[in-house]
Amino acid sequence: MKNFKIALAQFSPHIGNLESNTQKIIEQVNLAKKDHADLIIFPELSIVGYPAEDLLLRPSLKKRTLHAFKQLSEIKDIVMVFGFAHQTDDGKTYNSAAVMKDGQVLGVYNKQNLPNYSVFDEKRYFTPGQQHLVFEYCGHKFGVLICEDVWNLNTVQQLSKLNVDSILVLNSSPYEVGKPQHRVTTLSEVAKQLNVNLIYVNQVGGHDDLIFDGTSFLVNRNGEVAFKAESFKENLYFVSFQAEQAQFQKTLIAPELDTMAEIYQSLVLATRDYVQRSGFPGIILGLSGGIDSALTLAIAVDAIGADKVQAVMMPYTYTAQISVEDAAEQAKKLGIAFGIAEINPIVNSYLKTLYPFFGQRPADTTEENLQARARGTLLMGLSNKFGNLVLSTGNKSELAVGYCTLYGDMVGGFAVLKDVYKTIVFELAKYRNKVSEQPVIPERVISRPPSAELRPDQTDQDALPSYDVLDSILYAYIEEDQSQDDIIAKGFAKDVVEKVIRLVDHNEYKRRQGVIGPRISSRAFGRERRYPIINGWKPGI
Repeated sequence: MKNFKIALAQFSPHIGNLESNTQKIIEQVNLAKKDHADLIIFPELSIVGYPAEDLLLRPSLKKRTLHAFKQLSEIKDIVMVFGFAHQTDDGKTYNSAAVMKDGQVLGVYNKQNLPNYSVFDEKRYFTPGQQHLVFEYCGHKFGVLICEDVWNLNTVQQLSKLNVDSILVLNSSPYEVGKPQHRVTTLSEVAKQLNVNLIYVNQVGGHDDLIFDGTSFLVNRNGEVAFKAESFKENLYFVSFQAEQAQFQKTLIAPELDTMAEIYQSLVLATRDYVQRSGFPGIILGLSGGIDSALTLAIAVDAIGADKVQAVMMPYTYTAQISVEDAAEQAKKLGIAFGIAEINPIVNSYLKTLYPFFGQRPADTTEENLQARARGTLLMGLSNKFGNLVLSTGNKSELAVGYCTLYGDMVGGFAVLKDVYKTIVFELAKYRNKVSEQPVIPERVISRPPSAELRPDQTDQDALPSYDVLDSILYAYIEEDQSQDDIIAKGFAKDVVEKVIRLVDHNEYKRRQGVIGPRISSRAFGRERRYPIINGWKPGI
């Protein structure tokens, strides 16, 4: 057995852009060769990107993949292990990994365990593989697995029985809070139990509503973590195997992020990739002087830079002066383009036009919604004129209970806080201020009672329970799928629980029309929580 060096490409593919992805793979390989790496490992489906969804059904995919292989076959003097969509002559498609050296494919592994839960839909596209792949290089015996395979203990055990020294695991594992630590802890135990080294290489980047954190790592056969990459950063890393010690040399071990740092960085990455890969020149959002828009603005600036971000304050009769002041202060601190657009004339014209229909009916939420819709119209007008993407600023708590206005504050192309509960919004705002030399979110924005400012002296708690109570109920109902009776049994007031669940169930129609946003939880609205809009299910047991 010889000493050797492995390059781990924590890689961010552009879904569907096989040409660009192939060029990036070649660039990474050339960098690895300069550092005298013997092998380089890329993530799952690195040529086409993950999840490619129905792009996998396009007739030209096979031709494009073969062209990528032709380009990669010109590379010499290094073993490459990369992911691709393997389309066979009998019409089947596999989620596969190729092992290539000096233009020759040494082997192809087809993923055996196809996830079809949560955000995954692999059985729609792929056929499960049946065989393991083992290859020998530098006197070392390698096995190959792809993502879900490593979580099936039976699959890993079968491979380890083939006397492999190390298992290379190609991954596109989406992020959710706490998941990076869970992977390392769990697979360290697996490596120790099966007496095998595990090299785990994960994709990084934002893809529509999914975030991939990277956090690639390597565990020696004794369960010791020898390497762990930084989360949410694209990079090329190197680890060396020492034949004399028969283990991988301990190298970089990135510090574990605390929860707020982890969430914040994930949202910044998701926003950056969504805006840039969609081709928008910048971002625009409505800055209300409230905490949701303040946090969204901070994330936007951290994602793409202050010079590409614009905010508009749109006051009305009920807007407090301190809201205008706080919005202007934050805009100045962050150095963004900022303007104020009064909406009184617009709302008044709406009311005048609608008066023949409304007559003397008393004012209600209709008039409040007209204010929100006036703001939404202005933002979309500015977006159309200058090409910038509108960020929606609502949070998960509001979206869950419908405390938002269709075609008003729900307008936009990306909802940064869509999967972030209001209580976490406050914590993220405090975190962002803590890591700055000077706070970028005015303290008053954090400490003031939240308000939509759509009527005199309004606060959110006029219509909703306190956010700590609301979020606890929502988490139990949405994330944990607990019944109404179960939640009441936990000590929450019966009438409050009934109201919250009624609001959640009633507002599915709003969420279906809502803006896409990054997923950070195990139960985000969208891919993995799909309820019929019209249904007769009764809350209770």
